Amino acid sequence: MAYLLAAIAAFVNALTSVLQRIGVESAPESATLRLSLMAHAIKRGIWLIGFALMLVEFGLQATALRFGELSVVQPVLTTELLFLLLILGVWFRYRLGWQEWFGAVVIVAGLGGFFLVAAPRGGNAIPSDHQWLLASVLLIAVIAGFIAAALRGPRWWRAAAFGAATAITAAYSASLTKAITTYTTQGWGHVLTHFQPYMLAITGLGTVFLIQNALHAGPITASRTTMVTINPLVSIVLGLTLFADRLRSGPFWISLEIVALGVLVAGVVILARSPLVAGTREEGDPGE
Repeated sequence: MAYLLAAIAAFVNALTSVLQRIGVESAPESATLRLSLMAHAIKRGIWLIGFALMLVEFGLQATALRFGELSVVQPVLTTELLFLLLILGVWFRYRLGWQEWFGAVVIVAGLGGFFLVAAPRGGNAIPSDHQWLLASVLLIAVIAGFIAAALRGPRWWRAAAFGAATAITAAYSASLTKAITTYTTQGWGHVLTHFQPYMLAITGLGTVFLIQNALHAGPITASRTTMVTINPLVSIVLGLTLFADRLRSGPFWISLEIVALGVLVAGVVILARSPLVAGTREEGDPGE
């Protein structure tokens, strides 16, 4: 159930990315990190459709996290790029080349290999307040660092830095969502006595805002690469440290897990740098 829901969420997220990219690409460069960027986006009907789909994606992801581990659901979301290929091929009628097919195969091999060798399980622990405090301070500091880094440098660097900040914020939001879905078993009144739903409201809005800045700041190749690679890696760490997700241990299995994740990241980079995925093809491309 968790795998299926996460895969559907990845498809919806791919469609959301296309629509929101179209919605913000015409905003002036001076709108970066300003509310005027959101004002520009809201005026575009296609962006609003993308935002509605983003809410659908959140519901699917939250349900997947209710049934599955954080270290399972978030890596499955990397299949967003595979669904993006499907959308571009069917909707925009692009022809897939060797780079797209090769990148897709590498992603599937890395993701499948990770689940095969890691055999994730557990993930039902409830983190202590001390664990949440430590994780929150660390993650917020890293997010702030990437945002600061995104204010200077060439456009590709700014897009990549905003993408990294978005990825970590989304991973933090996923961990908050995972905790909330656990608390709901004891009733919503119990949920509201914890800080997670209130923090999720902040990180959720922050994720939306940062995504628009990442898409607007520079090449979608740079922002998408960091968003799709950093999110699952941070999520796996949070799953292991906060929710007691368990992977196979021992030097042999850990080595294979690292190799599988490396293959997954390599596939994401190959696919994200494809002119088709990046939106740099000349024939009526939807991106940059």
